[in-house]
Amino acid sequence: MPNSSSITQFLLLAFTDTRELQLLHFWLFLGIYLAALLGNSLIITTIACDQHLHTPMYFFLLNLSLLDLGFISTTVPKSLASSLWDTRAISYIGCVTQVFFGFFLMSAEFFVLTVMSYNRYIAICKPLHYGTLLGSRACVHMAAAAWASGFLHALLHTANVFSIPLCRANALDQFFCEIPQILKLSCSDTYLREVWLTLFSTFLVWSCFIFIVVSYTQIFRAVLRFPSEQGRHKAFSTCLPHLAVVSLFIGTGAFAYLKPPSISSPSLDLLVSVLYSVVPPAVNPLIYSMRNQELKESISKVTAQMVLNSGKFSITPQA
Repeated sequence: MPNSSSITQFLLLAFTDTRELQLLHFWLFLGIYLAALLGNSLIITTIACDQHLHTPMYFFLLNLSLLDLGFISTTVPKSLASSLWDTRAISYIGCVTQVFFGFFLMSAEFFVLTVMSYNRYIAICKPLHYGTLLGSRACVHMAAAAWASGFLHALLHTANVFSIPLCRANALDQFFCEIPQILKLSCSDTYLREVWLTLFSTFLVWSCFIFIVVSYTQIFRAVLRFPSEQGRHKAFSTCLPHLAVVSLFIGTGAFAYLKPPSISSPSLDLLVSVLYSVVPPAVNPLIYSMRNQELKESISKVTAQMVLNSGKFSITPQA
């Protein structure tokens, strides 16, 4: 059996061994990936170009879209290449890169979702203090803290995981390099260091989740007191999608990292990993824009302007 110093590559789990189903997986994931790229790019471009959307809520949504783009681009392109060319190998450096950026972007996205719940709480429960508590400088500081926390979190986990001796072959039961699957290759008790680090991360995640739940409890109590039915509808239409995204992201992510080995299986692990790493980046643009009339109008306006400008550039000047 190889040890960690002799491993030069890992073998990822294929979704299927049938060539026709591999190509089906390729086209399915390609469609999801392109939808995620298009949706998140539209949101980023619209918020950056439309001055009316330069508010804290859309600033954090822009950060979320950037993280979604990076997160899905960390795992899906490699999976697409593996299905298209029927290969399972990923280099050691490639695996380290996937672990680091995957954990970095996933952690930062969770912190941004927590900040977004705080933004909604202040906007609905303390509207008179909104400008004071969420000024431009405060928003930049909170976003920077989310990105920096995710970076440090990922750096700590990546350095710890790849310092653990690995001697149980090099095959991972996952379509990308994931920390729980790498830990299964450990052959010594040093993996307990990662267990303690994971417990610390779990405490941090659940603390943030409790903060989100408390925030939304206060938000729903305040919304139910709104005298206007239209006001209640608008508040629920912006809060419920965010809560749905948070629940899916946290629930599946926590299950992937904390489920007991006794209920682990390749098919279950694949399903859970797709639900937290592929689905949220693809559906977030739809969820956040579907019930947001202001954002939909801005997207239509910016898209029409881009088409108009491209048409102008395509016209050949006449002599």
